[in-house]
Order: sequence, then C-alpha cells, then structure tokens
Amino acid sequence: MFKHLLIPTDGSDLSRKAVAYGVQLAKESGAKVTALTLTEPYRVASMDAVLVSVGEDEYEDESRRVSDQALEQVKLAADAAGVPCETLREVHDQPYRAIIDIAHAKGCDLIVMASHGRRGMSALLLGSETVKVLTHSTIPVLVYR
Repeated sequence: MFKHLLIPTDGSDLSRKAVAYGVQLAKESGAKVTALTLTEPYRVASMDAVLVSVGEDEYEDESRRVSDQALEQVKLAADAAGVPCETLREVHDQPYRAIIDIAHAKGCDLIVMASHGRRGMSALLLGSETVKVLTHSTIPVLVYR
C-alpha cells in the first residue's frame, strides 16, 4: 500500500481530523508520516507605516507559534499510534507548490489533506490550496472532508 504520507496541516479543526485519519491510514499501511505546516512570507500591506498593524517580528513569532502547535498535534497523534513522524515548517509564497515539491523531495506516495483550512471557504467544497494541489500534483491526493 502506501509507504510515506505527507500530511499538510494548519491546525484547524478539519485539519486535525485529516491528521487523525492520515495517521491511522499510515499505521494500517505500515507507512511513515511527514507533517508539514506552511506560512506565507511577511508582506507589508501598506507603504504607510501608520497603517501597518503587525510588524515582521510579530508576524514571524505568531506564525511560528501556530505552526509549532499544529505540528505538535501531528507528532502526538503519530507517537500514540506508533507511526514514525518527521515535522517540517516551511515559508513559501505558493503553499500548494511547496506541498507538491516537498512530497516529491521526501519521496511521499500520498498526500493527505483537509478539504479547506483557516482561510475560510473561498470555494464552497474545497479550499483554493487543496484545489491547486489536486490540479497540479502527480502524487495521489486524499482529501478529507
């Protein structure tokens, strides 16, 4: 069956459910897991310093905190199931591309991800990053809904 699953997560409720499903699938398959969180690079929305509400350091601190928390959830689930797990945090301006590139680089044979994440439901059934992964990945993608 599968040997290495990539599980991108943002720590949202649906993402946590996808993590649980992916870890269970890995356990049943005898596979290992790579957990991934992605953060977009800091961008200043305005050139007027008065309008910039969050500085780069604050952004980095908060994104690292959220990422660490999401990765810890995967690590705990994997440890409880006896599944080998590596965790990665990446900063990339195209999250879908990073997911696909990391899956290839790590030799993953399945990507398990939630149908949508923290960005809300910009697409009613599937989030935009999920759609992009489905559209561009040559590695099978299991979408948890």
